Amino acid sequence: MAPKLPTGNFATLPVGAKIFLLFAALAVISSGYYLGIHMGLEEETRGAQAKHDALQRDLTDAHQRQQEYLKLREELAGREALDKQNMRILPETAEIPAFLDDLNRLAELSGLRVTTVGPRPELAEQFFVRVPVALVLEGRYHQLSKFFYNISRLERAINMENIALTTPRVEGEDVILHVSVLATTFRRPSAGSGAPKVVKK
Repeated sequence: MAPKLPTGNFATLPVGAKIFLLFAALAVISSGYYLGIHMGLEEETRGAQAKHDALQRDLTDAHQRQQEYLKLREELAGREALDKQNMRILPETAEIPAFLDDLNRLAELSGLRVTTVGPRPELAEQFFVRVPVALVLEGRYHQLSKFFYNISRLERAINMENIALTTPRVEGEDVILHVSVLATTFRRPSAGSGAPKVVKK
């Protein structure tokens, strides 16, 4: 039970009453600070921490989306490069002029003479179309080997089929070979034409 305070001014109060009043004033001030200021600051701090956590989650999500985007962009670039390479290997059109230019160019580089060039009708397979061209070449054995080797290094898929060596002749110290070969390249089936008809062999 609190002691009864005597009436009068503060200076005339006994020391015990002054100490009691001092502690009572401090308690009131502390309560007012806690209720009026500290609780408000604590609430603001909790709100700021919640906003910070939300922003941190958004930043983490943004980083993850950025990584996924970069990964998808890299995969797309790889797919585009692969598609371009596949288009060179197996184009959508026969491109006969370019095909014949490649054959003639490589024959000349190899030192061969092309005596006959005869495009043949296309043959549809299940997943591609064969584009054959009959060739007759003349040259020495190592020139033929060089020609076939250079053909194998082209990006476009080309088969050298039905190779036949006929009527060799001697010119000085060289043996000139007469070679007939079926150079076959390939193309993709035309878009919208459905599956090509399979040619029975």
